[in-house]
Amino acid sequence: MEILPILEQAIEAGASDIFLIAGLPVTFKCHGRQQRQGTGRLLPDDIRLLADQIYQTSGRSRKNLEQSTDDDFSFSISHLGRFRVNVFRQRGSLAAVIRVIYFSLPDPQKLGIPENVLNMADNKKGLVLITGAAGTGKSTTLACMIDRINHSRDGHIITMEDPIEYIHRHERAIVTQREISIDTPGYLEALRSALRESPDVILLGEMRDFDTISAALTAAETGVLLLSTLHTSSAANTINRILDVFPANQQQQVKIQLAQILKGVVCQQLVPAVDGTQIPVFEVMRSTPAIQNMIREDKLHQLDSAMQAGAADGMCTMDGSLLKLYREGKITKDTALVFCAHYDNMAKRLNG
Repeated sequence: MEILPILEQAIEAGASDIFLIAGLPVTFKCHGRQQRQGTGRLLPDDIRLLADQIYQTSGRSRKNLEQSTDDDFSFSISHLGRFRVNVFRQRGSLAAVIRVIYFSLPDPQKLGIPENVLNMADNKKGLVLITGAAGTGKSTTLACMIDRINHSRDGHIITMEDPIEYIHRHERAIVTQREISIDTPGYLEALRSALRESPDVILLGEMRDFDTISAALTAAETGVLLLSTLHTSSAANTINRILDVFPANQQQQVKIQLAQILKGVVCQQLVPAVDGTQIPVFEVMRSTPAIQNMIREDKLHQLDSAMQAGAADGMCTMDGSLLKLYREGKITKDTALVFCAHYDNMAKRLNG
């Protein structure tokens, strides 16, 4: 069994992920649904052979895997694509999940990413956060934003990713991309270094812990535009998540800091569309005097109402976006109810 034909088949099928798991055939994920390739089940020896080929193709040492229980890295094959791999152990054997990343940068129009999300990249300074669960397309949205900046203005864009997914060429801007554990030990070290590299835009792959969040807020105060992600489901949850990592005696100061530097929060989900594909849904909060005041005064429960009233400023709630997609015939009523934030209210609006 060879890994290259599997990767080629995945590209042809338009797959987003490849699953190599003992006891199952090679499985592709296409538009959120599993497609099993044939009936021949992979054996542990097959997985070991495929993993060996992946390491050989990527030129990566197996040391990380041997010292730990999993290994996360990426590699490219010319004229084919880029692949993000996680090799791990389960039930005593190796397994691998491979994310397929196409060489061409994503087209936001084809993906359904609206202008009120993309124009967050037009901010020249401050903090913009893209949030959502794993696998909801945060990296893709960020790649579209970086590409917009790269083609629209001069400057130095520094990305810190684990691992690098989309490759950006130098256009109007200079783009330097640093991969965690290969180009730099970690996010915190990369962020501290970036501030000495004349940055205009910093993409921080993830705000993971107190040290990273604290450093990101400080960096955003220096006059750069800092883009990052969190695994949160709403604008209010995002702000609470940031506040919660700080000691209680520092939280009021952080509220004041956030009110000054936060330019916007975009929360996203991928939901099944009626045509069998997946469609992104967005909640968008932008910094306005009213929003800033709510953050400072800890009135986050009022954010939903402010976003509903802020349509002229490009704001919308997750439930409002779902309702719009339902009325456009793009998703079903059941889908809107499953993915909404406020079930009872959404049920009334759908039936009203």
